[in-house]
Amino acid sequence: MTAGLKTIIYPVKDLARAKSLFSALLEVEPYADEPYYVGFKDAGQDVGLDPNGHAKGMTGPVPYWHVSDIRARLAALLEAGAELLQDVQDVGGGRLIASVKDADGNLVGLLQDPAA
Repeated sequence: MTAGLKTIIYPVKDLARAKSLFSALLEVEPYADEPYYVGFKDAGQDVGLDPNGHAKGMTGPVPYWHVSDIRARLAALLEAGAELLQDVQDVGGGRLIASVKDADGNLVGLLQDPAA
C-alpha cells in the first residue's frame, strides 16, 4: 500500500542554478542545502535536486511513492518485471529509498520514512 506520490527528485548538472530556479518557482528556501542534495517542501510536496542523479541513471525527474514497507513493494515490482536501478538505501535519518525502471523505461522511486 502507498501513501501516494509526495516526493519528486530532479537530476541536475548545475546545483546552484537549479536551486535558484526552484527557489524562484516555489518561493521558499530549501530545508536541506548540501553539496549532494537540495530539498524543498511546498504544498505537501518534497522537491529534491540531486547533482549525482545523472550518474545514477536518472534521465529526468523521478516520482517517489511513499510506502510503509519498501522491501515488500520493491520485491513486488521486481516480480512484476521491473529492473532494479537502486536497491534499498538509507539516505539519512532512517529514510529509505529505492528505484526501478519499468518495461517502458520509466523510473519509479520508492520511499519509506522512518516512522512507517
